[in-house]
Amino acid sequence: MLEQLQKQFPQFEPPLQERISEASFIKNFKAGEMLMRTGQNIRSTALILTGLLKVYREDDEGNEFFMYYLQPGQACALSMVCATSQQTSQLMVKAVADAEVIMVPLEYMEKWMGEFKTWYQFVVETYRARFEELLITIDHVAFRNMDERLEFYLKKHQQVLRSNSIPITHQEIANELNSSREVISRLMKKMEERGKIKLHRNHVEIIKL
Repeated sequence: MLEQLQKQFPQFEPPLQERISEASFIKNFKAGEMLMRTGQNIRSTALILTGLLKVYREDDEGNEFFMYYLQPGQACALSMVCATSQQTSQLMVKAVADAEVIMVPLEYMEKWMGEFKTWYQFVVETYRARFEELLITIDHVAFRNMDERLEFYLKKHQQVLRSNSIPITHQEIANELNSSREVISRLMKKMEERGKIKLHRNHVEIIKL
């Protein structure tokens, strides 16, 4: 674990990397597997080593609302907040790709905040980054039309996946944007006619967004 920490979290001073390695454990998640569910008690925080995680909200009817992605070198701010305040989760976290995650037990969270400057800075920066992502999401929901939200959504996936090929269906997009498949299909067809994307059976090819 120490070598992986040094690679993905080089900002941590060596003593902190050693403490994390000693006190924590690695957990592997397959693509599609849930890390966190609404109402779940949080007993540890997650540091992402490999893979890709999706953070989203889900209503009583199972409709999803996409929030943001977590990539290697990042941490789940939600688990940090819930762990320190001993609250239950209000969000869902799912592995989009096979993921390897360091699980840091609750009892070390606050202790390291006062003991290691880089841990304190990392926690604060994690809160700030996730808050900014939430503001961007809220901005698009509150002030943008669905076609603008869809284009932003596809751009985000392009950036995160570092690929012009987005493996996703119209129904999955509709679920995450809290829309209908018919609306999403119609808007994507218009985007294809404008030369922005090319539609395939199980993926979307980004041409120019």
